[in-house]
This record gives sequence, structure tokens and C-alpha cells, in this order.
Amino acid sequence: MHDIEPFYRWRDHYIASEDERSPLFGRDYSEFQYTTKIYNYFIHPQWDDIGSPTLYLKILFVNYNLEYAIIELFGEWNDAIHNDVKFFKQNIIDHLRKEGVSKFILLGENVLNFHLSDDCYYEEWYEDVRDDDGWIVGINFRRHVIEEMREGRLHHFIYLGENYGGVIWRPLKADHLFHSVEQRLLRPLNL
Repeated sequence: MHDIEPFYRWRDHYIASEDERSPLFGRDYSEFQYTTKIYNYFIHPQWDDIGSPTLYLKILFVNYNLEYAIIELFGEWNDAIHNDVKFFKQNIIDHLRKEGVSKFILLGENVLNFHLSDDCYYEEWYEDVRDDDGWIVGINFRRHVIEEMREGRLHHFIYLGENYGGVIWRPLKADHLFHSVEQRLLRPLNL
């Protein structure tokens, strides 16, 4: 697991720890000291701690003019034991919402498991962004994670599933990914 590092190709255009409006502003990272673990496995030191012992993330890009954030997730999303969505929402999402971000792209290919407790934070997050014509999209989550999220009825709050799986996003620029996701959302309206 220590070899899985956050996507870094957009670092020439955005670094959350250097963005004064970011909830991660001022964080320092080591390339050589592996101190953070998920269970007994060290993880790459570039992942950001949000207060959960099993879920980490990296804010890859924020465009305040277009009001979107792209966030890569890593680890086990465990609401049942650790209430990870609470940490995620309070420490990251609420801060970005105060900065005007209303559209969230969650990259989930490195989310290994998902365990739901209840959907209160998801519903609150959805209602917050919906009021600003925003949305939450989960891209490339593993099939079993999507199934667990659907069982918890999170598909009512986060766009998930086939239309948002298998997205080849790494060669794209951040704005291109955003527009591609937005087009996928609008496609059902274009009859």
C-alpha cells in the first residue's frame, strides 16, 4: 500500500497545501518518512489525514471560478466504526463549501471497502450543494463499493454506477475532467 501515491500530474497547476483557501493549506509532507498506517500497512506520506484512521485523501484540484473540486480518496471508507463521512464533511467539504465549491468529483478507485452507518451527512451534503445547482459524483469506485453504497441508498445523494465507472481521467486536464463529468450529468436531459 505504501506504493500507492496520490495523482500528481496537476501539481503544476494546483497544490492544496499552497492554496490559502484550501482546508489543507500549510501542510508539510515528507517523501521519505512513512509514518501513517491503515491498520498495519504504511501508506504513502503524500496522502492527507482527515481525522479518520482508515480514510485518507488528496485534493487534486479546485477551480473556484467553476466551483468544483476533484478529490482522490484512499483506504477504507468506514462510517460504521469511525464515522469517516463526518470527518470528511466537517474537515474538508464544509470548508470548501464556504469557499463557494458546489461540485465535487470523488475519485474512488483506491477505496477498498465501504461500510455505512446512516446517511445523514450525505443527505446534508447533497442538500447543501443542490441549493447551489451543485452535485457529487463518484468516479471509478470498485463494483463492490458501489453495491455497498447503493445498499445504503447513497445513490440518492451521490451519482454512482456504470455511467461513472471506467472513466479514463489521468490523461485529462482537470477542467476537461470536470466538463466531461458535467456532460455525463446533463446527457439524460438532452433528449
